[in-house]
Amino acid sequence: MDLEIRHLRLVSAVADLGSLTRAGDRLHLTQSALSHQLRDIEDRLGAMLFQRAGKRLVLTHAGERLLDSARTILARLDETEETIRTLGKAPGGVLRFATECHTCFYWLPPLLVAFRERFPSMELRIEVEASHHPIEHVLEGAIDLALMCTPVRDRRLAMRPVFRDQVVVVASPRHRLAGRRRVALTDLHAETFYIFPPRHESLFLNQVLIPAGAVPARVEEVKLTEAITELVKANLGVSALARWAVEPLLASGELVALPIPERGLQRQWTAVMLKHMANAAHIGEFIRLLAAQGPGIQRKKSEV
Repeated sequence: MDLEIRHLRLVSAVADLGSLTRAGDRLHLTQSALSHQLRDIEDRLGAMLFQRAGKRLVLTHAGERLLDSARTILARLDETEETIRTLGKAPGGVLRFATECHTCFYWLPPLLVAFRERFPSMELRIEVEASHHPIEHVLEGAIDLALMCTPVRDRRLAMRPVFRDQVVVVASPRHRLAGRRRVALTDLHAETFYIFPPRHESLFLNQVLIPAGAVPARVEEVKLTEAITELVKANLGVSALARWAVEPLLASGELVALPIPERGLQRQWTAVMLKHMANAAHIGEFIRLLAAQGPGIQRKKSEV
């Protein structure tokens, strides 16, 4: 690229004022320095940009074309500089956030309120459409922070553990296994099992049930948590859901959690971002709130 921003400012100033002397005053350059720069631009482009008409310098056709582009570029640059200066005066801008699980959005509102109290000029934007493959969106710069329960390994990313939660197998109180003191994973092999789509990304199915030899008789993909719980309440099958997502239904007795082995039923949730974002104050505060207010497994009183 032959032209620089200073060249565009020069062309704009000479076109506005019609004189190298007056343009030099605006740009804080001597007439000789400005004349030298103008010759340099014309040599680079191989075209005259100005011609003399009496005491004024007027644009040639080539100069008019360059001026149109120069004014567009300079206006955009000035606007960008002003925006950045404004952002630098106070914490502001946008924090774009997504989770690996749509259900997480149920417990986010109180956390968002606390974050906005800390950063009132920061817009926090939940990108629901990025929930399916959030890491791809982080790497593309489409979102700033992703909350993941799937392990992530990428040198371009920074990871911060925030909380652990528990996955429970839920069933109707009328289910054949309800009321047992202990249920083995293999007891589920004859069940209809409801999961979130797509099947190949179901961690509980692929990393817990199938390795234990507990392949369900039928697997149904259902997009909504509410739909899954209604199907389970009707005793049409079972599902594995985060305890915090079904706690009210467990408390009311509409669902029961089957007492299966604890091993493999806890998940570590991690905040993931590009490395250069990891030290930003607003990112750090949001991660702190995730750890403090997220729906993780409650600590025992002796640990508090």
